[in-house]
Amino acid sequence: MKPVIGLMLGDATGIGPEISAKLLASRALADVARIAVIGDARVMAQGCRDAGVAPAWRTYGSVDAIDWSRDEIPLVDLGNVDPGRIQRGTVSPESGRLTGETLQHMTQLAHAGQLAGITFAPLNKAALHQGGWKYHDEHQMFAAFNAHEGFFGEMNVIQQFSTFRVTSHIALRQALELVTPERIAAAVRLADTTLRANGHAAPRIGVAALNPHCGENGLFGDEEIRIIRPTVDRLRGEGIHCTGPVSSDVIFLKALKGEFDGVVMMYHDQGQIATKLLGFNKGVTVTAGLRTVYTTPAHGTAFDIVGQGKADTGALEQALRIAARMAISRPPTPAAAAAPR
Repeated sequence: MKPVIGLMLGDATGIGPEISAKLLASRALADVARIAVIGDARVMAQGCRDAGVAPAWRTYGSVDAIDWSRDEIPLVDLGNVDPGRIQRGTVSPESGRLTGETLQHMTQLAHAGQLAGITFAPLNKAALHQGGWKYHDEHQMFAAFNAHEGFFGEMNVIQQFSTFRVTSHIALRQALELVTPERIAAAVRLADTTLRANGHAAPRIGVAALNPHCGENGLFGDEEIRIIRPTVDRLRGEGIHCTGPVSSDVIFLKALKGEFDGVVMMYHDQGQIATKLLGFNKGVTVTAGLRTVYTTPAHGTAFDIVGQGKADTGALEQALRIAARMAISRPPTPAAAAAPR
C-alpha cells in the first residue's frame, strides 16, 4: 500500500516550484508513494514553465476527492498564492506567511488522516519569520502545530549516514550550556527510534565529543568525562548500540567508512559542515520526534538560479522517498487506512 504524501511547492520566490514540477513530471516516485500536491495551481504552472515540462495534472478541492485511478498529477488547489504579486529571487514576507499557512493546513490534513506524511520544497526561514511565524526555524513551528511536548530534533540524511543534534539553532555560547545528560540521552534515543523507522533494524550510533581531542583527559574541558561518556555508557546498558564520545575530527571519517548509521552531535555546525560537504545536492532534513512526518531538501531556495531551469531535483526526490518510508513504518490512522489505493 503506497502512502499518500503531501508535497508543498516551497516558497514561491525560490526554486521549489521548478524542482517539484520537474520531479513530478519524471514519475520517478510512482513506485513508492501517491503524491498529492497541496498549494496553488498558479505556482505549479510557474514551476512547469521554469522546468520546461508539461505534465498532465488535475485540480481537486480536497485530498478526499482525488481519483487515484487517473494518471494525472493531483493538485489540491488552495488558491492562496498569486505568484504574479510576489517578487522572485528575494525574501518576501508575504510569501513566507503563505508558506507557513500552507504547511499548517497540511498538518491539519495529516492529523485528519488524509496525508501520511509531508514533504516540502525549500522554504526561506527569514521569510517565514518576517511573515509572522515567530519561530527560530520551521522545526519549532512544526512542534507548535503538533502541540508537541518533550524532545524533538532535526535529522540530516545523506547517503552515507544521518546526523542528529543535542542543540540546534541557537547561539554557540548558549548551546554549550545545554549539553546536559538529559538532552544527550534524548537525542540518542531519538536517533535510535528514527533510524529504525528509516529501515535500520539495529542502528549504530556514534556520539560526538564536545571539546577538541575529547578534552585530552580533562586538559581542556571535562564534559566528555563528566557528562557524555557516562550518558553513553548508561544508554548502551539499555540496549542502544551507541559509541562515544568520539572526537569531532574523526567521528565523521568513521561514519563515512560505514562504522555508524547515525551521528549525534553536540551543536549545529559540528555536523552540518560534514553533511553539506558530502551531500549538498542529495541531503535531506527530517523533523524527527513529532507525530507528523516532515521532510525537505537540505539545500535552500537558491535565489541565484531561480527561473533558469537548472535546479537539481535529487534532494527533493530523496526527501519524498524518506517520507514514504517513515510513513509506512507508522500505523495508519483510520482515515488513511480507508483511502482508496
